[in-house]
Amino acid sequence: MINNIKNQIEKFFETGVHLGHKKNKIHPKAKKYIYTINQGTSIINLEKTVELIEKAKNFVKKLKQEEKTILFIGTKKTASSIISKICQEKNIPYISFKWPAGLITNFETINNNIKKLKTLKKEKEEGLWKKFVKHEQLKLEKKLKKLEKLYGGIISLEKKPDAIFIVDIKKEKNALKEAKERNIPIIAIVDTNVNPDLVDFPIPGNDDSISSINCLVEEITELYEK
Repeated sequence: MINNIKNQIEKFFETGVHLGHKKNKIHPKAKKYIYTINQGTSIINLEKTVELIEKAKNFVKKLKQEEKTILFIGTKKTASSIISKICQEKNIPYISFKWPAGLITNFETINNNIKKLKTLKKEKEEGLWKKFVKHEQLKLEKKLKKLEKLYGGIISLEKKPDAIFIVDIKKEKNALKEAKERNIPIIAIVDTNVNPDLVDFPIPGNDDSISSINCLVEEITELYEK
């Protein structure tokens, strides 16, 4: 057990999970997860990260056992490609471009758009577009691409998610707000510039570095390995 914790801490250290924000950007409630300040930069206590990611993983395991849905959200530049790549590989619903307003609070409207996307994809695959003139086909293609960009990651979502995973709660404030309004459990990477008490399962860590985000997202999504 001690060796596992030590290995985990080393892994997180190597991927830069410990590197928080500058001293002047620290949120007062994030101080409990800070080990020290080094040359003006907050250093996250990785023992806390290991402890709290285990709690998050236990919760995700339970969700998986109950066949419940977790939605991964990361739309900022450093997170979007990681979220889309990992979630596509593991067939997990995700948002990597832009939060569709109302996804949690008004799922019916969002679901209508998902249905439109499914219909357009099906019609294209079956060659039904061939009956239209070229400019109409181009119009349909444009519409399909737009819907794919917005809803491609949630095409398998048939109801609002049972939980969400957020890479940056400051960036994804709309997703956070909707989840809290509907009492949807929130797992999130919380950097030192945000209030970790806003989420149910905080994971103290660097939410700006590609290597850190990749490491922490993989920690959670590895539970979806078949």
